Amino acid sequence: MECPPDRLPLVRHWGSDLGPLDEEAARAVCLIGERSGRLSGELDARPPSLVPEAWTGWTGRPGLVGSRNGRDWSPRFSGVSVRIGGTEAPSYTEAGAAGLEVAADDAEGLLRLTLTVEMLASGLLRVRAGLVNGGGTYDLQELSVALPVPTHAAELIDFSGRWGMERQAQRLEFAVGAHVRENRRGRTGLDSAYLLHATEPGSDFVGGETWAVHVAWSGNHRHVAEHDSTGIRLLSGGEHLLPGELRLAEGEGYTGPWVYASYGDGLDRVAHRFHSHLRSRPGHVSPRRPVTLNTWEAVYFDHDEKRLLELARLAAEVGVERFVLDDGWFGGRRHSRAGLGDWTVSPDAWPHGLQPLVNAVLEHGMEFGLWVEPEMVNLDSDLARAHPEWITAARSELPVEQRNQHVLDLSLPDCYEAVRRQLLAILDEYPISFLKWDHNRDHVEAGVRPRGGVPGVHARTAAAYRLLAEVRAAHPGLEIESCAAGGGRVDLGILEHTDRVWVSDVSDPLERQRLLRWTGQLLPTELMGSHIASPRSHTTSRTHDLSFRGATALFGHLGVEWDLGATTPEDRAELAAWITLYKEYRELIHTGTLWRGPDPGEGIWSQGVVAGDGTKGLYSLTSLTWCPTGAPPSARLRGLDAHRRYRVRPLTVGSPAAGFSAPAWWDEQGVVVPGSALARVGLPVPVMHPEQTVLVLAERVD
Repeated sequence: MECPPDRLPLVRHWGSDLGPLDEEAARAVCLIGERSGRLSGELDARPPSLVPEAWTGWTGRPGLVGSRNGRDWSPRFSGVSVRIGGTEAPSYTEAGAAGLEVAADDAEGLLRLTLTVEMLASGLLRVRAGLVNGGGTYDLQELSVALPVPTHAAELIDFSGRWGMERQAQRLEFAVGAHVRENRRGRTGLDSAYLLHATEPGSDFVGGETWAVHVAWSGNHRHVAEHDSTGIRLLSGGEHLLPGELRLAEGEGYTGPWVYASYGDGLDRVAHRFHSHLRSRPGHVSPRRPVTLNTWEAVYFDHDEKRLLELARLAAEVGVERFVLDDGWFGGRRHSRAGLGDWTVSPDAWPHGLQPLVNAVLEHGMEFGLWVEPEMVNLDSDLARAHPEWITAARSELPVEQRNQHVLDLSLPDCYEAVRRQLLAILDEYPISFLKWDHNRDHVEAGVRPRGGVPGVHARTAAAYRLLAEVRAAHPGLEIESCAAGGGRVDLGILEHTDRVWVSDVSDPLERQRLLRWTGQLLPTELMGSHIASPRSHTTSRTHDLSFRGATALFGHLGVEWDLGATTPEDRAELAAWITLYKEYRELIHTGTLWRGPDPGEGIWSQGVVAGDGTKGLYSLTSLTWCPTGAPPSARLRGLDAHRRYRVRPLTVGSPAAGFSAPAWWDEQGVVVPGSALARVGLPVPVMHPEQTVLVLAERVD
């Protein structure tokens, strides 16, 4: 980074390690970053800074957008002060993993800008900007940070999606103009850009220089890839503010969300930095993740005490360690049209309260968990009837409904306190170890009604974070899952307050193969809820063998989403075997490094998790479709020590995969192969019918 005294800092390089740099070499890197050879008629422009400004000659998107009734709209920040770790920075330093704090003033515009730039031990870079208003009311419209990428980053990868089909990767040319992904849903979104990558053409999980940014904010947000006509390419991000949402009075300030940035040679190495960062969090989850059963697809709203007691017994029998009672236990919630907002146990559904079920769950040696959706309300609820003004709306009429519900305005102190009080009462009454915290609708026209419908997404998102923090502070050790109609709230902002995400409402293993693969671009396996559901998917109606369902769910935080009361003893015995296998290898799965690909061929995926010390690796080989070339090709196993030898053998549970034909190496005793050969030559993939998976274990022998 270069920090001139008369302008905001410039990032001269982020990416591959340049090796040791003395002051002379570092200044040379800054020098070669200057533009040269301008054509006649071009502006005498300077490279854009972390917060691009128009006065430098930058004609693209400015980092700060705002004004005072049309004035002070084009800031010029100078008088820059720089501190590293709280100490005034010298003229040159190599700080390594450290934090840089920058302050700058626009003397005419009466604005102070602060920037925090951190290089984390994981190798992640993160940046956030703040603004303090020193004059009359300032209408802030946008405050984003931008990072440059080189010209050979000529392609973009981000994501689209919808309910049940989250994180659909899309690749496109990084052409001249702005690729803008704005989110106005009030949550991360099922169609979120999620991560925005700029990459070398043809990159994949294995290789290709790649730069990525992620906005750690669960409300409205923005990711932008911008390429101007002079060749400058930027990745930027920040919160998306609605008109009039932030009007700063004199002395008031705003701090934007963290924008995380990762670099790697290949998508896997980009992901590894995020995984390392999340695993370094204070209080990160144990790798011995408890096997979780959720009742939703077993009983839906039919909360019959006798049936659920039997489900708890069967869950314990197959090895489940956490039993989660889903939607339908409270208020008038016998269906999706009523009850949200009334967080007291329903006497109709549970005439004896939840205690009989809780007691049974604990007696079986399991933890007890509960589903809640505290940020939402049904119109048919005691809360909505008593306080209609707590429902967000931009005008007198309510917004269009989604899932028969509306958004509560937690930014209102009385509303916040009412919801907080109900949640804490339930947590105080029952020994609850886990909350599945759902968020099932978008924030459409989410205005603050007592204030005339002014936008309130920013304040409501901050209030949701505060509520999560207070609930956890009151109940240390409580684990919370972020669910939002499935994977609609997956970001590093919500993960400062939660312990896993529900990847999708679709547990069909064919869909889950893709969902887990791409959710893993941000999250490690232990944070991705991944359940074995019934043979016939409730959402897609596809039917799959338990071997495919079990092997798919293994590469996440494993659980069960299945009515065990409708299963045979043989079903439960095989399910128990999958759970036993997970328990044997869960510490490897939840601490190891994830390696995806190289895929052996079209329609065949490979992935693995390798222990940090290289002693073992667990891999899956999945046939998604018929192999188009006849005999399946070889799968190269990445991540192992090239200089050591490994015994490679299959891990089998139950019946072989359909259409299975074993290659020569497929034997219970396995075959001993150098790590270099496994990575370069690989192993022939067994012949399988479509939608089948086999597991392979590699253990170091020397």
